[in-house]
Amino acid sequence: MADPEMSVSPYWELTFDADGDTDGHRRDRLLAEVNPLEVRDLVVFAHGWNNDRSIATRLYSRFFAPIPTLAPATARIGYVGVVWPSMRFSDEPIPDFQRSMAATATATSTAPATTGRPGLDKNTRQALVETFPERATVVEQIAHLLEQQPDSERALEEYGGLVRLLVEVPPDAPQSGFAADLVLAQEGEAEGVPEMFAGSTAAVCEEFARALAGHGSSESPGAVAEFALPNPWKGAQELLRQATYYAMKRRAGTVGERGLGPVLGRLAQAAPGVRVHLVGHSFGARLVSFALRGLPKDVRTVKSVTLLQGAFSHYAFADSLPHDTGAGGALRGRQSRIDGPLVCCYSRHDGALSTFYPLASRMAGESQGMLDADRSFAGFSVAKALGPKWGAMGHDGVQAVPGTVKLTLAEALKPAKLPVSGCVNVDAAEVVKNGGTPTGAHSDICHAELARVVLAAGRVK
Repeated sequence: MADPEMSVSPYWELTFDADGDTDGHRRDRLLAEVNPLEVRDLVVFAHGWNNDRSIATRLYSRFFAPIPTLAPATARIGYVGVVWPSMRFSDEPIPDFQRSMAATATATSTAPATTGRPGLDKNTRQALVETFPERATVVEQIAHLLEQQPDSERALEEYGGLVRLLVEVPPDAPQSGFAADLVLAQEGEAEGVPEMFAGSTAAVCEEFARALAGHGSSESPGAVAEFALPNPWKGAQELLRQATYYAMKRRAGTVGERGLGPVLGRLAQAAPGVRVHLVGHSFGARLVSFALRGLPKDVRTVKSVTLLQGAFSHYAFADSLPHDTGAGGALRGRQSRIDGPLVCCYSRHDGALSTFYPLASRMAGESQGMLDADRSFAGFSVAKALGPKWGAMGHDGVQAVPGTVKLTLAEALKPAKLPVSGCVNVDAAEVVKNGGTPTGAHSDICHAELARVVLAAGRVK
């Protein structure tokens, strides 16, 4: 069971396609081998935006590496890496990974979104084609418009139509019902289509251009930026990024409920004594959370869930919303499917979740601008400016769930400090803090302290 790419053993891989269908050979290998190897605790990790298996495998190897020495000598731990079709833009760094990887990304990425230079770099084009294989022609059309940047609103609207075409799925497709984090008051209706797909592309791109300018500003807090009309094409690539993230968010829910949840049900039948601990980063946190919806009703083998910089609504588990008591989270009450705690690690240094997540979320069903026209993005968090309505799990933790416990990372790591059930928010900002624009510390998760949180949440002995 030793894998030359992996720092720990025994290790298995579970692979899913965009509709949640699994690679049966890999699934059956796990089901057949976990009992003979006498695994007692199985740590199942789902990645966020990674565009190939090799990057996901490196992430898992790095995160799992300290666990054997941190766990009690009596522990019998197995490891699973979930691989699903998502993507990472090549200009987004992965902090604390091998320097060679960072150097390669820097050398091959020729047009990161934050520079304002036109066009898509070669790696991002390829990643888009691999992630949306039936839309290769659309990717080339998008790339052409980004390179040419025609000075007309009509061209921007054409661009917006292409972006929507890239990420949309048919209404009857398996993925179509998995984009929403919230269920609205009107007859159980889910969140609407984001305005970044349905409204004015020029207006949306202007908002993103302003956000990018403010996110990279070195002005002091409270400073008033010099007034200038933003070039909407500077926000056009961010629109593409956010639209792609929307598609990945939808896929994560699909893979979780239709893929991982049922596999965990089969695992419970094949190895009822194995204790499962789910871990997810970014959209992988959404994936493992939606797996709770896909669990068979009688399965109680999931002993903990740890969310690392979760890129979905902090109200997802709420019975009702503070601003709309008739609405609630798409995962309301699902934490009760865990025979243990739901631990949400968050950090204020996460630029992806403090700036661009609330902006994109604010557009869902909204036609007005994200902020008043006379306000500057420079010097403050967009999440703070927009208020809690649009927040993400990885920015401030689980919200509006009564009884949720809030701990510092140091407190969470004290013996027997983590609750044995319910929701727990852990401020991980003391370690999740490194990373550049535009995503900040969003991917800075490979720390022994976070591995210790997983062990503590699972009560691994």
